[in-house]
Amino acid sequence: MEINIEKNKQDIVKLLRSTKREGIEKLICLMDVNGFFTAPCSTQYHLAVDGGLAEHSLNVYTVMTHLADTLAMGEIDDETIIITAILHDLGKMGDFEKPNYVENVLKKTGKRSESKPFETNKALCYVPHEIRSAIIAQRFIKLTEEEEHAIIYHNGMYSELKYSFQGHETRLDLLLHFADMWCSRVVEVSEDGEAE
Repeated sequence: MEINIEKNKQDIVKLLRSTKREGIEKLICLMDVNGFFTAPCSTQYHLAVDGGLAEHSLNVYTVMTHLADTLAMGEIDDETIIITAILHDLGKMGDFEKPNYVENVLKKTGKRSESKPFETNKALCYVPHEIRSAIIAQRFIKLTEEEEHAIIYHNGMYSELKYSFQGHETRLDLLLHFADMWCSRVVEVSEDGEAE
């Protein structure tokens, strides 16, 4: 799979700017400096490639937009969809000038692992990426209560927070979670069932 990093960056910047949120320019600048547009989306699963995080964020935005049109019937505004879809995995870029993922170089060969090309950066204090995403976003822009909740709980029952989420789902939570799952399990998987 070939990822057009520059086009994805332009598309994401355009979407975020369209929200006209106070502080969005500073957030975009941080995303650029901290490697959001070039970071992988995972260590070995979906889009574990350079630029995978931005690609995934755009995929989630596209699917979430379609779901919202069909299921929420206009009840969730476009701005909220942009903010939650694009920023739900913001914490995967890392924080404190440290990337979340680093190359997984095998000691035996000195080359990047093909089966698990990235690993979590041990130099960055561990915080679940869902929480880190909301924290980073809120340093720059104001999230609504529903946006914050959706970002923190976007992994649903697959999260460390799973039991605190159960029974407290909102429509926005469900749309973001399903779009995220659809992308990571369907859109970003090749025809042979392998993650791209």
